[in-house]
Amino acid sequence: MTELVVIRHGPTAWNAEGRIQGRSDVPLSPEGRAAAGAWRLPPGIGGADWVLRSSPLIRARETAALLHPKGDWGAEPALIEMNWGAWEGRLLAELRAADGTAMAAAEARGLDFRPPGGESPRDVQGRLASLLAALATAGAPCLAVTHKGAIRALYAWARGWDMTGRPPEKMRDACAHRFTLDAHGRPHVEDLNLELTP
Repeated sequence: MTELVVIRHGPTAWNAEGRIQGRSDVPLSPEGRAAAGAWRLPPGIGGADWVLRSSPLIRARETAALLHPKGDWGAEPALIEMNWGAWEGRLLAELRAADGTAMAAAEARGLDFRPPGGESPRDVQGRLASLLAALATAGAPCLAVTHKGAIRALYAWARGWDMTGRPPEKMRDACAHRFTLDAHGRPHVEDLNLELTP
């Protein structure tokens, strides 16, 4: 089994506003940089034998550099956030208020929820699959800084959750989430919500 630990990037101004970021390349806010700068990896994670990968988006790359400044971080396209298409930059609350019935029906599709011109969580799982298979083949533990949408898609795959209704467990921000990958790259949950604060 190969270990994979994932961490969501630090906060941005759009996070604070409740604005959908998706592929928009929004940097960390000053508060986000201060928060991520104070994070500390749990013992045993991120050592010399670990592969370090981050989403290519700046908020993830900034977080990675703050979290492990001496680490050799590689940008990994498969870790990029879900594409929210025409809804990027919009407030989720506004979308729900504009047409609550249609929005509720769209969100009820779970893994097949797809914003106009965007991708679904099932699509995210599809692009993660090749990365996880490669990591499993290599066998080295991996620490990855990524996004909420990617982490939820990974978790849904590991738990067999169809992303309708509430998740079986709540995954908190400012935490590391530990998975293991079997020989084929299928993820399994090991530990969630490992605190990053000292």
